[in-house]
Amino acid sequence: MIIDTTEVRAINSFSRLESLKEVYGLIRLLVPIFTPIFGITIGILIIVWLERKLSAGVQQRIGPEYAGPFGILQALADGTKLLFKEDLLPSRGDIRLFSIGPSIAVISILLSYSVIPFSYRLVLADLSIGVFLWISISSIAPFALLMSGYGSNNKYSFLGGLRAAAQSISYEIPLTPCVLSISLLSNSSSTVDIVEAQSKYGFWGWNLWRQPIGFTVFLISSLAECERLPFDLPEAEEELVAGYQTEYSGIKFGLFYVASYLNLLVSSLFVTVLYLGGWNLPISFILIPDFVGINELGGVFETTIGICITLAKAYLFLFISITTRWTLPRMRMDQLLNLGWKFLLPISLGNLLLTTSSQLLSL
Repeated sequence: MIIDTTEVRAINSFSRLESLKEVYGLIRLLVPIFTPIFGITIGILIIVWLERKLSAGVQQRIGPEYAGPFGILQALADGTKLLFKEDLLPSRGDIRLFSIGPSIAVISILLSYSVIPFSYRLVLADLSIGVFLWISISSIAPFALLMSGYGSNNKYSFLGGLRAAAQSISYEIPLTPCVLSISLLSNSSSTVDIVEAQSKYGFWGWNLWRQPIGFTVFLISSLAECERLPFDLPEAEEELVAGYQTEYSGIKFGLFYVASYLNLLVSSLFVTVLYLGGWNLPISFILIPDFVGINELGGVFETTIGICITLAKAYLFLFISITTRWTLPRMRMDQLLNLGWKFLLPISLGNLLLTTSSQLLSL
């Protein structure tokens, strides 16, 4: 029997080509998934380092400086320590609720990043209901905290979970009319369309100027949703030890720690998208091609510039939230609920009514 070596080589080449295509397809599938996760992880490490350094500056102390240059690896060292610490379980608690609570909190917040446009060509899912998807997803996290507090079989944890649920409901309702007002102005609920609607006049085209009342309400409600001071009542150390986190240790406590910073970052990104023009420069986009030629460069350069602008605006909100932590005292629970229901909710509804009236008159 005579074997044609040319045919055998052709078959081998074809099989190698098919294998390469499969590997390439797998890489194309995994890269869009792991790239945002890697970027978000780096962002969280930077936020933790910034908060510690800014807090140290406000309190006139040094802050972390030994783990890596300028202490920038301190958050990574703390995470590694939590990863290897013993995971303790309450003997009389509901172990299933106790165990899945931190995971639900992290996953629900991570899903919100899918609709955030970091640049014109860099968004995982450009959905027509993008901002409302974020609102619906963000309402899941308090249930995870309530599950964790109930499953801990600890009175401080349970009170912390109840506070988290009450606080989320109280401040998510004023948040929604603010988002509705932005959707009316942009004639769309897509995050990409909202950013593009602010691109015409540069700095003066941002929704910050067209919705100053909504921006103020959104800013306060976002801090309350993130449970940042002065709204950190669900984990108040002086009253509830650590709230819903009291019985947690090891990696489960680390997940709560990550979830809080993930929520803070996603809130700052949505402030950027809804009110600060997203990836758009403060200078009018009409004037940029005459001086910089950004339209001709395009591609990777344009995407990189968009990411840098988006993150710079987001970190401005982070700076405000960090300095607020060491400026304002913690509120009482009745003051917290009164602010949400009796003050922010009527203002946000009135702002929505004014926005609707102005849009109807402009038709």
